[in-house]
Amino acid sequence: MLSWLDVGLVRGAAAGTPGGWVRPSWPLLAFALAFPAFFTFGYFVALADAPRWLQQGAWLLGKLVQFGLPAAWWLGVHRRLPRPAWPGLQGALAGGLLGLAMIGVALVLRHDLVAPGGVLAGGPAEAIRAKVTGLGVAGPWRFLALAAFYSVIHSGAEEYYWRWFVFGGLRSAAGAGPAILCSSLGFAAHHVVLLSVFFGAGSPMAWALSLAVAGAGAFWAWLYQHSGSLVGPWLSHLLVDTAIFAIGWELVS
Repeated sequence: MLSWLDVGLVRGAAAGTPGGWVRPSWPLLAFALAFPAFFTFGYFVALADAPRWLQQGAWLLGKLVQFGLPAAWWLGVHRRLPRPAWPGLQGALAGGLLGLAMIGVALVLRHDLVAPGGVLAGGPAEAIRAKVTGLGVAGPWRFLALAAFYSVIHSGAEEYYWRWFVFGGLRSAAGAGPAILCSSLGFAAHHVVLLSVFFGAGSPMAWALSLAVAGAGAFWAWLYQHSGSLVGPWLSHLLVDTAIFAIGWELVS
């Protein structure tokens, strides 16, 4: 049985056969790797002082392009939607254990991160509060709604984009190893933009955290490769985002 959102990827069926994976073109894969970082710079940096509606509109448009691209490509090539199937338990357990471990690390380090003199105190905390206010998600209920959306829905959409489409396309062209490396670096690139705003451009902390993001992306690609399902990476991603927003809650509440 083919795993969830993995039609033709693991089997490597020839193009044109039933269920076969037709590799995206190199220009399309290059665009998919670079677009999230450029679009993040646009709404997060270039439009930082723009009216709220313009920032939100740019974010929405960028997300529609990003997450609509793989679906449009698949429909254009295969003339049908991917067929989901039940995933295996092993990948879900591995992803869940990593996510829970990250939550544990966040709880242990929480005080050192947000306390006066901590890593996030001072400039980073002020930048985070300013960005939350600028994007119109200040206030407890709006922030909690944002956290729920990003942790549950957006994390799944990113796994579909970065692991299924970008990693899957690169894997069909260059093999699993290069695909893991390139897709994880692409995944980290837009986080470099976000973290540079909070910690300062060129900050060692921004680059260290970006490397951690790349490491997480590499693990999720590896897990997808070995489990054949997005459920494990998505569950892990969900829990990691939950830990991040829990720390953010302490900064903005």
